[in-house]
Amino acid sequence: MIKRIIFFVFVLMGTVAQVTQAQDQKARQILDAMSKKYQAYKVFRANFNQTLENTSSKMKENVEGEITVMGNKFRLKTEDQEIINNGNTIWTYIKSENEVNISENDPDDEGMTPNKIFTMYKKGYKSAYVEEAKVDGELCDVIELAPEDRNDPVFKVRLNISKKDKSLKSWTMFRNNGNRYTYTITNFNPNPASVDNNYFAFDKSKFKGVKVIDLR
Repeated sequence: MIKRIIFFVFVLMGTVAQVTQAQDQKARQILDAMSKKYQAYKVFRANFNQTLENTSSKMKENVEGEITVMGNKFRLKTEDQEIINNGNTIWTYIKSENEVNISENDPDDEGMTPNKIFTMYKKGYKSAYVEEAKVDGELCDVIELAPEDRNDPVFKVRLNISKKDKSLKSWTMFRNNGNRYTYTITNFNPNPASVDNNYFAFDKSKFKGVKVIDLR
């Protein structure tokens, strides 16, 4: 009887390992299809809603924003601030202070920047297929990413990818401090007109009286 139980456990462990490997392969295929979709656009613009939650402190905050992405460049706008990254320089404009901070872009420190969500899974993360689920009425593949670095403050990222067209509907970042950030794309505009390289630079002349703090 004991031998049968031991044999069953080994068979079960082997089956679980095979299923996990299959799920990982499935997750990678879906992520590759999603990434390919967005990388095919020269530029895209998306409106989103960000929700910050912390159950222990009963905190819940909502922020609406807009992001425009062109390759490794992005421009992110919210009610309180604007972040512009041209791949080399980052401008962070704080509206309430009419102040802009300028810093150098560090490619090694931008794994979680908004323009990287479509490719971050390719390096430093393990992926796993979780389930199919309806998100705002649309059937999605749910995939979770876990960082290989155990010191990463983000211990899990959950992505909801449309089964219909492989678009990223929403994603949630889980942090070690209990904070959970959920980003939901509310509108998507591929290849918007009148967006060029100049859009990804801070134009001081358009911000009267702005205080410039150069941290480079």
